[in-house]
Amino acid sequence: MAHVTSITLPNGRQIGQGHPCFIVAEVGNNHQGDMATARRMVEEAARAGVQAVKFQKRHMESLLTRAGREAPYTGANSFGPTYGAHREALELSAAQMAELKALSESLGLVFFASAWDEVSLGEMLGIGMPVIKVCSADVTNLPLVRKVAESGLPVIMSTGMSSLEEIDAAVAVIRSRHESIVLLHCNSSYPCAEEKIGLPVMETLRERYNLPVGYSGHERGLAPSVAAVALGACVVERHFTLDKNQIGTDHKASLEPAELAQLVRMIREVEACMILKGKKVFPEEQASAKKLRKCMVFSRDLPAGHVVTSADLTTRSPLDGISPVHWEEVLGAALLRSVKHEEPLQWELLALARPQARTAALSTSR
Repeated sequence: MAHVTSITLPNGRQIGQGHPCFIVAEVGNNHQGDMATARRMVEEAARAGVQAVKFQKRHMESLLTRAGREAPYTGANSFGPTYGAHREALELSAAQMAELKALSESLGLVFFASAWDEVSLGEMLGIGMPVIKVCSADVTNLPLVRKVAESGLPVIMSTGMSSLEEIDAAVAVIRSRHESIVLLHCNSSYPCAEEKIGLPVMETLRERYNLPVGYSGHERGLAPSVAAVALGACVVERHFTLDKNQIGTDHKASLEPAELAQLVRMIREVEACMILKGKKVFPEEQASAKKLRKCMVFSRDLPAGHVVTSADLTTRSPLDGISPVHWEEVLGAALLRSVKHEEPLQWELLALARPQARTAALSTSR
């Protein structure tokens, strides 16, 4: 099994290890089927600083049975008297999606979608998406996953509501064609309680499949998504809305524009915090150490020739003398001149029994 650390989109953008987190605003159907709202959402997502917007596409006759389409759907979140009518009211046409793709790209965003059926997949491939999304609901729909793989496009696949064995099968189908795959850890609860998120599962996926791994979050807040980046998520996808109070089940687990912008800022801050790999003392810290750290000072006036004992020393700030890390090394040394109370101890004041010890001490105190 090959070890894949990143994937490359047709436009050259890379997603994975060593690249900035690919932040996706999942518009889904939160545009409520209104093109003006969809345009505004793309614009707000770009303003928030994300790298991509993602939509969803469905063809009702290919997605639902007749009974499923005609099932009554009259709850508070309904957009039609039947489930089919409800879902149809939330759809945008392929031509509208193409217009949104052009708008997104003019704003520097990657546009892509999850296609929930074969007809929708054909329509989305027809508008030239650079990457295709397999939603959690279709991980087990291996005929559709196979067609997605046959497109040759890089694949981002969410893994909500899926067992590892189900993910195994879907990954194997895609890998039979190519290895440009990113897996997103996901819990498909809306909203998802923090104790059910399971961010360590990302490492399980990374080790099991040797593929780039990201996170698709459905929590109400921001912390889990930010933590996912610290744990190595190369993609973060969050549902996006203009108003959480709109009708629809996704809005409550979505981020409004100000929240999305805050998430982007926090992710970039975390990425900056992860750049340094080794322990290093910076010049700014050295200045602080000079002011805040302590040196050895004399606890009383002492005459020349006095042999230094622990009772003769204490520690005080600032660091104007020998660091107390050398406490044991100076004990037993004779003073070359008299000293005053709280005078900082300096190496030149001491007659060390072993000259080589002074040389070593000087080198470690610099």
